[in-house]
Amino acid sequence: MNLFELKKGEKAIITKVKGRGAFRKRILEMGFVSGQEITVIKKAPLKDPVEYNIMGYNVTLRNSEAKLIEVIKEKIEERKYNGVIDSNLLKSVAKKREKIINVAFVGNPNSGKTTIFNHASHSKERVGNYGGVTIKGKEAKFKLDNYTFNVFDLPGTYSITAYTPEELFVREHIFESVPDIVVNVIDASNLERNLYLTTQLIDMDIKVVVALNMFDELEKKGDIFNYELLGKMIGIPFIPTIGSKGKGINELLRKIIEVFEDKDETVRHIHINYGKCIERAIKAIQEKLKIPKNYFLTDKISSRFLAIKLIEKDKASKERIRVCENHEEILKTSKKEISRIEEALQEDSETLITDAKYGFIAGALKETLKPSTKKRKRKSDIVDSFITHKFWGIPVFIFLMWMTFFLTFKLGEYPMKWIENLVEITSCFINNHMAEGIFKDLLIQGVVGGVGGVIIFLPNIMLLFFFISLMEDSGYMARAVFIMDKAMHKIGLHGKSFIPMLMGFGCNVPAILATRIIESRRDRLITMLINPFMSCSARLPVYILFISAFFVSYQGTILFSMYVIGVLVAIITALLFKNLFFKKKDIPFVMELPPYRIPTLRTSVKHMWYRVQEYLKKIGGIILIASIIIWALGYFPREVNTSVDYDSLITKTTQEYDEIIRSTNVENKEEIKSLEKTKIQKTKKILLEKESMRLEKSYIGQLGNFIEPVMRPLGFDWKLSVGILTGVAAKEIVVGTLGVLNQVDYKKEDENASSLIVKLQNQTYRTGKNKGKKVFTPLIAFSFMIFILLYFPCIAVIVTISKESGSWRWAAFTVLYTTAVAWIISFLVFQIGSLF
Repeated sequence: MNLFELKKGEKAIITKVKGRGAFRKRILEMGFVSGQEITVIKKAPLKDPVEYNIMGYNVTLRNSEAKLIEVIKEKIEERKYNGVIDSNLLKSVAKKREKIINVAFVGNPNSGKTTIFNHASHSKERVGNYGGVTIKGKEAKFKLDNYTFNVFDLPGTYSITAYTPEELFVREHIFESVPDIVVNVIDASNLERNLYLTTQLIDMDIKVVVALNMFDELEKKGDIFNYELLGKMIGIPFIPTIGSKGKGINELLRKIIEVFEDKDETVRHIHINYGKCIERAIKAIQEKLKIPKNYFLTDKISSRFLAIKLIEKDKASKERIRVCENHEEILKTSKKEISRIEEALQEDSETLITDAKYGFIAGALKETLKPSTKKRKRKSDIVDSFITHKFWGIPVFIFLMWMTFFLTFKLGEYPMKWIENLVEITSCFINNHMAEGIFKDLLIQGVVGGVGGVIIFLPNIMLLFFFISLMEDSGYMARAVFIMDKAMHKIGLHGKSFIPMLMGFGCNVPAILATRIIESRRDRLITMLINPFMSCSARLPVYILFISAFFVSYQGTILFSMYVIGVLVAIITALLFKNLFFKKKDIPFVMELPPYRIPTLRTSVKHMWYRVQEYLKKIGGIILIASIIIWALGYFPREVNTSVDYDSLITKTTQEYDEIIRSTNVENKEEIKSLEKTKIQKTKKILLEKESMRLEKSYIGQLGNFIEPVMRPLGFDWKLSVGILTGVAAKEIVVGTLGVLNQVDYKKEDENASSLIVKLQNQTYRTGKNKGKKVFTPLIAFSFMIFILLYFPCIAVIVTISKESGSWRWAAFTVLYTTAVAWIISFLVFQIGSLF
């Protein structure tokens, strides 16, 4: 809690003083240090300021200042203690609270920020060798040397000018959360560009530690960099790190502790000199900002930083100062100073500030960096001459994607069989060791039949995630964006839209969140609306099921075609949206191409396992629950009216075979054994037909038959219709649903028992004009896969679209138009295909 929250007469112990600059210095000099007791005396008539007693004398603080002082009081002491908590005990707790360090990680995209965050905190956040991977802040907590670190991994950003959503997010976090230390992660192989963000942090007058990451790459180039001298020049300590190998991380954390404790002599605040003309303008605006009535703002945010941002015509800063009573005067002064600067220097004020920063960086590096005299052609440039070639680039991209899907099937074939055998053994064990009844049926049909049908595809999903991780970590994904940029512009989208589209192959939810990296709202909305057509990993079990059953000879090609169809439909849809709803021009594309890096097996496996964990959680959560619900809807009612008396038919069949067996010569044992076996098979066939008829008339069957007329033109029966309906929650549930509805029962001793794949291959119509015909054909399977690819994305995606677009109307529109597109295309595929 903070000092502002205390009521009149309450006492507390100070744990930490936030804020910056003159305020922090003044408040510490007044005795507001950790461990001191403070008492609320009284509030002014208007409740601001408030009078406090500390160290035997009274002092008044404004509410805005009190909010920056963290305290602890008796009632929030966490220990159970029946006696009186004395001040010594509270002071000891306050000292512990003082040893909490709030750290924010900031840095350029692809600087290795999240890699260092993961090593430091032992987290498993996703890392990619391209920009836009970290879209919102990630948080972790850990301990080192009796200190508790609260670490925040903020989105990668080139600056904090509030041009993009992630830039604004980073800036607002620093302003509102007031971290104790900001760790600026810098790519050592590209110092000039990375240090631009550092200059903005200098302007903010906050405590900064620089992690000089990928230091090994700088050394490989032969450059000599005196980072210690640069640190002394700009008042910020530099720590070399190699994030991918975990080197330098402990040194970085201990440097954070030193800076937090004010023990590092390097740390000091400097002003970047922007030249006489601009410095005069900064001073003039600061004078308007630094009046006592604005201390509530300037105690948290540097007045110099605000003045510089106003000169840069920063919209967010203009909005921020509107809380000041003299905001009109501040804006008038800034406008006047901008006009004077631009008239005197004949250049835009924002450009002048940027040039001055790069001039400061160039001067600092001239003193501290000695580039290698050897001019080497980067390996990345050599590889790119082929990978991003205007003729070979796209064929290479298509080949790599096809190879990914081919290997996903080929290498996953054997472990898939192993898991299927394990599921069979589990089912047989339950069947042999449990008494007949509802619970046994639930376990075999509902749990093993539903969840087991999904989990057998785990190896394929692991392999797909592994190959995607390799492409991300190596730097190829950024090249894929570069290769596809021109095509994206042709369909009216920003080149950065390709990143969320690629992420959509994993999961549409983070992919839609990733649209925040797109500056244009128009491009962001279009990308959100077409992203559900990107074939997420949740659809993969459905594809693998039907491809394994009906496309044995062309598995990799058919799977690849699913992804291609999704992309083509997305492109056509984007073109329609561009011409119908969003006619505004797009923004030029700018994105760096990071150097190629050899991905480590450990990192790629870690990324793969992180995604697999999410898949397993879904299996153990929503898929399990959905499978049980579907089983229950199919299990009840137990008694239904049918046109055939199956019980009488079973009795009749049994009696007929018993009569034949009795009339057979007793000595002919082989014939008798064959007749007994035939009797059992015939009886089981009738029982299966009885259960199928009962299932069709169950609650789930009634629901399926109700919606079947709408789906029949697409070639789908009532079971597939139910699968589509349950797939609204999560696409993996489709496989579980079909497993339950098709009565998958793994019993090795039973010749009628078979896996879901075999059930789909052999299933025939029992009645009507199609009696005896196969329910599923390759054409129906293909039509069904297309429907699963294109229709209603899962509920989580719809909720995310609603939040990210700022309107539930776009979410509702997504539900309607994706389902309509799915129905139309599946209809055309099935009807046209039926003609041949």
